[in-house]
Amino acid sequence: MPSNQLQTYRLERLSCSNCAKTFENNVKRINGVTYAEVNFAAAKITVGGTASIQDIEKAGAFANIKVIPNEKHGVEKKNPFWIRHGRLVLASLLTVLGITASFVLETDHYITTLLLALAILVGGITLFKAGLNNLIHLRFDMKTLMTVAVIGAALIGEWKEAAVVVILFAISEALEDFSMDKARRSIRSLIAIAPDEALIRRNGKEITVPVKDIDIGDIMLVKPGDKIAMDGMIKAGQSAINQAPITGESIPVDKTPGQNVFAGTINQDGYLEVEVTKKAENTTIAKIIHLVEEAQAERAPSQVFIDRFAAWYTPVIIGIAFLVAIGPPLFGAAWPTWIYQGLAILVVGCPCALVISTPVAIVTAIGKAARSGILIKGGAHLEQIGAINAVAFDKTGTLTEGRPIVTDMTFFTDYREKALGYLYALEKQSNHPLAKAIVQDIEQHRPIDTNDIHITDFTTIQGKGITGRVNGKMIYAGSPQLFAEIQSDQKGVDDFIRTHQNDGKTIVLCGTDKSIFLAAALRDEPRQESKNAIKQLHQLEIKHTFMLTGDHPKTAHALGKELGLTDIQARLLPEDKLHFIKQYEKMHQTIAMVGDGINDTPALAAATVGIAMGTAGTDSALETADIAFMDDDLRKLPLTVRLSQKTLAIIKQNIAFAIGIKVFALLLVIPGWLTLWIAIFSDMGATLLVTLNALRLMKKH
Repeated sequence: MPSNQLQTYRLERLSCSNCAKTFENNVKRINGVTYAEVNFAAAKITVGGTASIQDIEKAGAFANIKVIPNEKHGVEKKNPFWIRHGRLVLASLLTVLGITASFVLETDHYITTLLLALAILVGGITLFKAGLNNLIHLRFDMKTLMTVAVIGAALIGEWKEAAVVVILFAISEALEDFSMDKARRSIRSLIAIAPDEALIRRNGKEITVPVKDIDIGDIMLVKPGDKIAMDGMIKAGQSAINQAPITGESIPVDKTPGQNVFAGTINQDGYLEVEVTKKAENTTIAKIIHLVEEAQAERAPSQVFIDRFAAWYTPVIIGIAFLVAIGPPLFGAAWPTWIYQGLAILVVGCPCALVISTPVAIVTAIGKAARSGILIKGGAHLEQIGAINAVAFDKTGTLTEGRPIVTDMTFFTDYREKALGYLYALEKQSNHPLAKAIVQDIEQHRPIDTNDIHITDFTTIQGKGITGRVNGKMIYAGSPQLFAEIQSDQKGVDDFIRTHQNDGKTIVLCGTDKSIFLAAALRDEPRQESKNAIKQLHQLEIKHTFMLTGDHPKTAHALGKELGLTDIQARLLPEDKLHFIKQYEKMHQTIAMVGDGINDTPALAAATVGIAMGTAGTDSALETADIAFMDDDLRKLPLTVRLSQKTLAIIKQNIAFAIGIKVFALLLVIPGWLTLWIAIFSDMGATLLVTLNALRLMKKH
């Protein structure tokens, strides 16, 4: 590997942050390595230099680390537990034999001692390597504590308890390994979603090609029931596509020519010809995997606190153990008894449960969110979204469908078809969103004969409407303001205008400078899930929900009232939205901003948490937002807040329990009741319980 190039590898068997730090330090000592960074939660290492895979594996030999090139996708085949943890199995067997021999023979018989010593050596070899290495370099972590405790127990003749300590510590390490592996399984399942090869048409021939060899512009042939291997655009055919792996949507989406499809999604019932638009490493599913791995590797504030806490906690425990071991004997107490108590303090003081309490919860929550089509780009954002007290929403495309539709139409003439023809002829010439909505409504719901309609002199009246000569008659279509200016008689139309404007609708009138033929009311309709999502946010103790929009205040307030929003800010430019977010944070500290990820980028970036909607395939939104919903389903917002709040609750429970059980066990020193057995069971029990508690996040709700 060239010295100026960084290379990322995936790691097998890396479950604790202290292991990661030791491994990183060992790698940095390899000749030629100029950079090394271990992402503990994502089980990755990035190195720069001339170190080979064998060199890196040698640096991690103490933890049986296996290095896998990052470009190798797919799920690695796992060996059975008894092979992966062979030393643990053998050490356990030797310990059972040694304890059995202690009952048959004398406790200090050489056979008993030999069996237990072998068990300690076999089961604790990697522990001792790391612990002694830490002692040499004056680094104090859980392995340092355990190494001193086991060696000390052996020196005072407590072979049986020393062997059990080693075995139970190895079991707790295996449990950590299992829990982190289980937590990461959601990302491994994402990796396995997309096929490794696809059917491609090249030079008139149909051939099966590995995805890494597929080029942009190739035509991919997708049969009913097949998984789509690459991102692309449909050139021919139509089908329903199951996009659940990308967006979390449970209902398949109908796709027609010109629409995009994503790698990893499933073609339901139609035959498709798809033009490939992205290379394998740049597909949406590949970006999701990369973003989630990076997110799982980013340490949350609570995790940073735990790491800092453990850094000074470990030396303090060693100091307490030392004082307990030598203090009472200096005043006449028995040396063996208090040395034993000191060793027990070292064991009970191991911060295993404390260290594992936060990362397992963070990794599990981010992985669970990803499988639901929610990308949370780091533990910090996961924690923040659960603690916000306000949410600001962009209106168009976020709270609403993002396109106007005709909701009402009233005629003020008996010649309805002729009036519709006039309106259709004018609006057909315009590209305005309102014009497109009116044309679509007439074509779908009010069919008319357009063969005899001819239009000339078409003109746009800036900001007000359009005009043109239809079959020789000058016709106007536009806002009530336009018709007030051309002094048309609006008698009978005022009630329609007033009623529908109060409902937040836009009015389009059609007629001449003498009379009005018809009036149409249009509105960008709210999403079906918007009202319920906002109601759920209020139930989650989010007190303020804002709409930030450039719309007319009447339109904004009508929609806000319908959806149950607490505050409305209308007629805002993008810079006004940014200013509002900054001012709110200055006064109230935390606010989330939900937008489309492009137009609202400044406000999204300034908010405590920026949330982008409907970002499947949208590179800019994936890059700028802190949290991204892969589809347009606003129900994912309360789901994300609930997941965050539950994660925070579990982290607090784990930290409180891990510290509480340590304090309780240490108090047993006062009456002299603390034993190595109690110490290791409390430590391993706490580790197991906090791990299982964190894995509750995987449950479906």
